[in-house]
Amino acid sequence: MVPRTLWRRTAARNVMPAAFVRSPWTEKPRRMDSMEVNKGIAAILVAGILFFLTGLIGDSLVHERLPEKPALAIAAAPAAGGGGEAKPAGPAPIEPLLASANAQDGNQYAHRVCVACHTFDKGGKPGVGPNLYGVVAAPHDHEEGFNYSPALQKFKGQPWTFDALNQWLYKPSAYAPGTRMSFAGITSDKQRADVIAYLRSLSDNPVPLPSPQEANAPATAAPSSGGAGTGAVQPKAPEGAAKPAGAPGSGPAAGGSAAAPAAPPKQ
Repeated sequence: MVPRTLWRRTAARNVMPAAFVRSPWTEKPRRMDSMEVNKGIAAILVAGILFFLTGLIGDSLVHERLPEKPALAIAAAPAAGGGGEAKPAGPAPIEPLLASANAQDGNQYAHRVCVACHTFDKGGKPGVGPNLYGVVAAPHDHEEGFNYSPALQKFKGQPWTFDALNQWLYKPSAYAPGTRMSFAGITSDKQRADVIAYLRSLSDNPVPLPSPQEANAPATAAPSSGGAGTGAVQPKAPEGAAKPAGAPGSGPAAGGSAAAPAAPPKQ
């Protein structure tokens, strides 16, 4: 038999100390291995690349096409005051408005809006746009050395008349399509007349205003075909000319003699 003391010693040696026993409750968490970190980063990068490539492939396979006709047709609203006269396109004639235009108001407008690109003093240097002193009645290319846009170069040598300034200030893009001037225009007839009156004052010898006859000429309506009640002066027929049969004063009832039938022309 094995002595009892020897058995106890052998059993004691075979028993693992408690300090070396691993327990899920007593074991400290280990640090994540660097290889596992690299794997996680690589997975994120691969997912992003796949998402990007999927978008590129989808864009190349699917092409967006706009419909040729709108799916919902919207009818235009009828003009207010139906049956009235349509408003004429373009600006109103400027000559009648210049007589009552206020150059001081035009000065305030020009120095509030136009001063960003233009100068107004005599001999002033051009800015984005040319100097405007003496522009009225001057050629379109009055500023020497200024780089005018090709849209305005076709007006080279032509004067800036009151009517030309009226058309230009109303809508520059319509007066000279392709102009580099980004100004939208002055739609108010009074403001436009005030600005032109101010530009007229920027001169040593301002251009005279149109006469009342010239100012009222564009607004005068053409005489009607009947000529009755219009006050229009009818042209006189040359002496010796035969009056038409239906003309007043040509028949017997008017005290005249009946006209004899004309002889046939000689062959």
